[in-house]
Amino acid sequence: MSRHINIIAIVARDGAIGVRGDQPFHISDDFRRFKSLTLNHPIIMGRKTFEALPKGALPGRRNIVITRDTSWTAPDTERVSSLEDAIATASDSDEIFIIGGGSVYTQALSVASRLYLTEVDADVPDADTYFPAIDPGLWEKTESLPTATDTRSGVNYRFTTYSRKG
Repeated sequence: MSRHINIIAIVARDGAIGVRGDQPFHISDDFRRFKSLTLNHPIIMGRKTFEALPKGALPGRRNIVITRDTSWTAPDTERVSSLEDAIATASDSDEIFIIGGGSVYTQALSVASRLYLTEVDADVPDADTYFPAIDPGLWEKTESLPTATDTRSGVNYRFTTYSRKG
């Protein structure tokens, strides 16, 4: 079975992905794309990312949460202690999505085969969490949809997919 480990994120021009435990942008089209890509697939996230979800575990997906706290539990989740354990837990799936946060993305970049990014044409001066740098020697842009404008916030964004070279 060929398996894809995918990273999905919304990333500002300056690499920002988080501000005080929340993502800096809330774009309806991004939420719709996230749901359509991840539905019926396991999602792997760190504990802080899980705790930032407004309604807890995301329905229609296997929610795997990485935390070192062995007593941590939450409804409709599976707790693991490392990214390696999370990937092994989801080994029966051909598509796995890493949904954050920053340190989990950094660890997952070396094992991911695709990056699904919503690239926002804005900087976030008060950001405290950043997406890791994408090495152009390892990744190629395989899809970039035309720039769109979020009607609520006015920010410009595009959906971009990168695939690991080789």
